[in-house]
Amino acid sequence: MLRTGRLSARIERRTLVSSLVLIVLALALGLLGLCFGATWATPGEVFAAFTGQGDSSVVILEWRLPRVTAALLFGAALGVAGAVFQNLTRNALGSPDIIGLDAGAYTGALLVTVLLSGGAGTLAAGSIAGGLLAAAAIYLLSWKSGISGLRLIIIGIAMNAILTAVNSWIVLRAELEVAIAMTSWSAGSLNGVGWDDLGPGIAVLTVLFALMAVLSRAMHQSVLGDEFAASTGVDLNVLRPLVVLVGVCCTATVTAVAGPIVFVALAAPQIGRRLAGAAGVPFVPAALTGAVLLLTADLAAQMLLAPVSLPVGVMTTAVGGTYFIWLLFKETKKS
Repeated sequence: MLRTGRLSARIERRTLVSSLVLIVLALALGLLGLCFGATWATPGEVFAAFTGQGDSSVVILEWRLPRVTAALLFGAALGVAGAVFQNLTRNALGSPDIIGLDAGAYTGALLVTVLLSGGAGTLAAGSIAGGLLAAAAIYLLSWKSGISGLRLIIIGIAMNAILTAVNSWIVLRAELEVAIAMTSWSAGSLNGVGWDDLGPGIAVLTVLFALMAVLSRAMHQSVLGDEFAASTGVDLNVLRPLVVLVGVCCTATVTAVAGPIVFVALAAPQIGRRLAGAAGVPFVPAALTGAVLLLTADLAAQMLLAPVSLPVGVMTTAVGGTYFIWLLFKETKKS
């Protein structure tokens, strides 16, 4: 008992230390993002801009700050979404972009754009509806006297392939201007993101993060086993739909604003888990790791072919694809 308590305290201390390191790293990268652009701004000029002084205040506060904020916020949202589904499936391959939720959110966004030609609110609603419908279909198809994590992942991969084909067909049938815009958006990009785009996303994600904070303890108890969770008073029939809703809405909110950004939700929870040394997938390290990964990828996308800024999805795909192959090989070998 004493040994278990010491181990738990050591894990909590390591989680706290790793989280603080990730916060410092995110702040440092954020400062770099505010300094970097067509013209370099010194850290002194950045701090002066926040006080309303200097000639670069508009560029820093209205152009660069929204992009840095989006990268940190959306990266955290993808980290949380990945942690939700990896905890649910108890498998490192359980990620929204692998099991078809990103593709479902994209399908919903495509349909409302092609059929309704709506604004940002309609796009967000369509994206969330598409993600939820894809999640419901995968869940129902995976049900066989209960849910098996591996079966859900395999069906999710098949659903992802089907929805990707459907999305390609919708783009091909759309008008030329819409098709070009949606194809560009599908790469996942933070180029041109402003405060008007971020406002609704910040509000939605704040609510989702707060809800996840309330549910996180019960979620970690469920990872230890259904019987253990039930013995501690956790109602799994209520918990699982709620956390799925949080995970899908996090993914769909990011997709609605920036397009589908892949592999961050896959990699961030596992990196965060290893940094924290935890048995399950802790949400805070996963969120912070996601924020650091996406901001790093966006800075690399801006710097690689400067002054041309690549979509951040190109960078996450290039790096994440290699990680996915390694993880797939590792999980296959384990099973």
